[in-house]
Order: sequence, then structure tokens, then C-alpha cells
Amino acid sequence: MSAPSAAPTRRLPQWATSFGPQIVAGLILGVVLGLVARSMLDAADGNPNWLVETLSTIGSSYVKLLTVAVVPLVFTAIVSSIANLRAVTNAARLAGQTLLWFAITAFVAVIVGIVIGLVAQPGSRTGVDAALEKAPATSGSWWSFLTGLVPNNFLALGAKTTQAEGALSTSLNFNILQLLVVAAAIGIAALKVGKAAEPFLTFNASLLAIVQKVLWWIIRLAPIGTAALIGNAVATYGWDAIGSLGVFTVSIYVGLAIVFFVIYPIIVRAHGLSVRSFYSGVWPATQLGFVSRSSIGTLPLTQRVTERNLGVPREYASFAVPLGATTKMDGCAAIYPAIAAIFVAQFYGIDLTLTDYLLIVVVSVVGSAATAGTTGATVMLTLTLSTLGLPLAGVGLLLAVEPIVDMGRTAVNVTGQALVPTIVAKREGILNRERYDAPRDGDPFSDDAEDVALAR
Repeated sequence: MSAPSAAPTRRLPQWATSFGPQIVAGLILGVVLGLVARSMLDAADGNPNWLVETLSTIGSSYVKLLTVAVVPLVFTAIVSSIANLRAVTNAARLAGQTLLWFAITAFVAVIVGIVIGLVAQPGSRTGVDAALEKAPATSGSWWSFLTGLVPNNFLALGAKTTQAEGALSTSLNFNILQLLVVAAAIGIAALKVGKAAEPFLTFNASLLAIVQKVLWWIIRLAPIGTAALIGNAVATYGWDAIGSLGVFTVSIYVGLAIVFFVIYPIIVRAHGLSVRSFYSGVWPATQLGFVSRSSIGTLPLTQRVTERNLGVPREYASFAVPLGATTKMDGCAAIYPAIAAIFVAQFYGIDLTLTDYLLIVVVSVVGSAATAGTTGATVMLTLTLSTLGLPLAGVGLLLAVEPIVDMGRTAVNVTGQALVPTIVAKREGILNRERYDAPRDGDPFSDDAEDVALAR
């Protein structure tokens, strides 16, 4: 007598368990919640709105979770990547090609920004009030950028104490560029030490695997974080803030769209790669960058999709992607400062010369590391304005639309940070084409066993 067959288990449809559709669902839900919260805000006549506060708390908490993972991820990944580069031929050439393509794509992006600024004339076609000009709280300079390369301590951590309502609060922050310097120095030292450093490198590889596991738990919460972040943005900013800066805002997004939908696809196709495969692979990071407005906060996911979806070897991706999150800012450090500088010059009636436009190009290509992957591009804009001798108070004119344009800027930043390692890997013959061309019909992050293997 045969045993009764077990009842078939019902499974959720693939779209319900796959990461990409969950992110899209989070975006849609966030827009709906944001519109509801905004209508409640109008009805509440200025009283605190519990839904807005809830969305803000959940969204900021998720970005904090991602940021917390950045320090151990970058440190262990950089050390492991330097150790693993022993198995990669022409490691120095890889680094040089990476920096070269950072510069090439930044150059093209800033040219797009200059052309858009000259055609749209955003500073001449604005109704913004001159009384809004305000000196920025922070500004960039070449000297501060150079001195900022020197680490303050082992993990490049800093502390800031503020006083609010009679209470002192201390918050920790980190400088990703300094962290890169520290991790690279330790990785190179471990190689020089040789056999005696093998236990340390083994421990570091195991720690990286653990960090990757914890990080994946955090990334799985991305749909919730996405819904909260986009909901808070819709409820807080809406479209009212654009107002008299509509031409400027549209100009920024036109420039971003040209780079995202025209320049990047041309580069991908020129290297014999599928544009569809690239965008389907990088899309989760692009989406998270749009809603989080932080290249550093998105860094863990950017690195993961670069390795797992786009087929870039981990020993190279763990070097190139963190470096890109610091120095590869086509949105914040190329398109935006170019158009914003032209806006400020036109607003104050200052004629820019050919030399000034060349300086904009140089600052965008060379000085993008000054943005340090943080939310916003004020530092890069002030660096550009000070180099051109334009009034820094002009930064205050653009603050009303800063959060709105920053979403698009960061999405382009993150996409470019995955693009360059992919292109360089293809040029050097180390790109995993099978993984790059694989259909995105499942969850590209589910194979944890392979994560452990790749980390070793």
C-alpha cells in the first residue's frame, strides 16, 4: 500500500518574491502614502502630521542602517581586494583604467551640463528673489580636499557635538575617502609582510563574508525603506518648491536624462554589451539611490549588483565601486555644478569667458572627490563657484529645490559608479559575460553560498 502523497505546497508568484518588483511596489506605495500624508498635512492646518513623521523616521533609519554597514564593508572589501589583486594580472593597469574612465565620463557629463545651461539660460529666466541668497554653511576648497586625505584616526571616524533645547548630543561620522586610504595602506602592508599576514587576511575574508550576510539582511528591507523615503519626499516637498526655479530644475533633469538615457547606453553599446542587461542589472541600486539621495548609503547595494548582476569580479569591484562612491559623481559633480554655476553667473549678470568654462570642466573632472559621497552637492558647487570667483551666496538661491534635484543626481551617480567597473572589466577581458547576460527573472542575490566563496 503506497503512502498518501503530500499535498502540493502553494508558492507565491515569482514577482512577489523577487527584489526588483518589490522595490517598484515600494516606490508606488511610497507615492500613495506621500500623497495621503500631504493631504492630511493640508487638512491639519500646519499641525504635526503623524504619517509624515512616521515615514521620515522609517526612511532615515533605513539609510542609517545602510550607512552603518559601510565602514566594515569598505574596510574589509578593500583589504581583501588588494590581497586578491595578486591573482589579477595588470592590477595597476586596472586602477589606471578605472580613474581614466571616471575622468572620461565626468568630462562628457560636464559638457552636457554646460550646453544645457547655455541653451536654457536658467539664471536669466527665473523669478527667484535675490533676498534668498545665503552663504553656505559648508564650502569646498582644493586645500581642504588635500588635507582631508590625511586620516584623523584608524577608521577615519569623527564626532560632532551639538546643543539643542539645552541638551548636548554627539553624533559620529566618517570620511569615506580617508577610510579608503587607511584600508589601502593596510592591504598593501599585508602583501609586503607576506606569509606572516596570511592569518590576518583569512580573518578579514571571513569578516567580509559575515558583513555581506548582515548587509543582505539590511538590503532585503529596501522595499520598506523605499516606500518610506519616497513617501516622505512626496509629502514634504511635492512640486510647490519648484516655483520660480522651474527652468533650473527642468534643466538639471534634462541633463541627467541625456547622460542616463543617451551617453551611458552609447558607452555600453560601444563596448559590445547589452544595454538592456546593464540597466536591468543596475536598476535596484539606481532606484535606491534615487530615494535615499546618498551614494554612500547606496554603496553596499551598488557593489552587490556590480558583482552579482553585471559580472564584475569581486576582487576588482570591491576596489572600484567604493572608490567610485567617493570620486565618481556625474550628477552631483559634473552636470549640477555646471548648470548651477551658469545660473549664478546669469543671475548676478556676470559674463563667463571661455577660460571660465574650461575651469568648470577641470573642476568637475578633477575635483569630484571633494563631494565625498555625502548627501547633497553643496561642497562641489562652492568649490566650482570659488574657483570661478562667483558669489558663494548664490548657493542659497538654489536651496529650495535641492532635495528634488538631488534625487535625480544621486541616481545618475550610482549608475555611473557601476558603469565604469563594468566597462573596464570588459576592456580587460575579466567580465563574466554569462552573469552579465543572464535573464533577470529571479532574485539575483539569493545564492549566499556563492557569496561566502567569493569573499575568500
